[in-house]
Amino acid sequence: MIDFYTWSTPNGRKVSILLEELGVPYTAHAIDITKDEQFDPAFLKIAPNNKIPAIVDQDTGLSLFESGAIMVYLAEKTGQFFPTSGEHRARVMEWLMWQMAGFGPMLGQTHHFVKFNRGKAPYAEERFSKEARRLYGVLDTQLGKSEFVAGADYSIADMSIWPWASRFEWQGVDLGEFANVARWYNMIADRSATERGYHVPVQQPGGIPRP
Repeated sequence: MIDFYTWSTPNGRKVSILLEELGVPYTAHAIDITKDEQFDPAFLKIAPNNKIPAIVDQDTGLSLFESGAIMVYLAEKTGQFFPTSGEHRARVMEWLMWQMAGFGPMLGQTHHFVKFNRGKAPYAEERFSKEARRLYGVLDTQLGKSEFVAGADYSIADMSIWPWASRFEWQGVDLGEFANVARWYNMIADRSATERGYHVPVQQPGGIPRP
């Protein structure tokens, strides 16, 4: 049993989508970051950085924070969506790190300046909007070479990237300009585990955005 502490953000959704794909039993605990619940001392014991997501594996007693680390841990524990060796494993890790180091942080800054604080910092708006489009271009080029981001098989790399792409409207990005990303995006959105995981821990009005 996994205790899963989360909120409806891209980093939370990547883990809930993986949990749904794995089919492992878990209990979702809502940490409402709009009410600063991530700063509760009880949560701090699980997540020293005061950020969601975090898990506690009741089978082992292990607590873990940082979404990328959680993805690798769950995939390795179950032997799913993450190859055990070879080039394919390296490619999955490569694109998982691309999301963690670039796609997520840069799009997060785009949300901050373009969606929530438009007009306050024109330089930042331009900088992060351009970087968002550049990163979508990188992803589009990669998806022009293979069905999924790290090759022929669906993996934790795809699950980590997709929730950030699901906020394309927040980023002012038209997925119609990135045909390979749009194909991949809709294919993953059509998966039943994606639909379920998207709505953890609370049902989202309007459902999954579609380009």
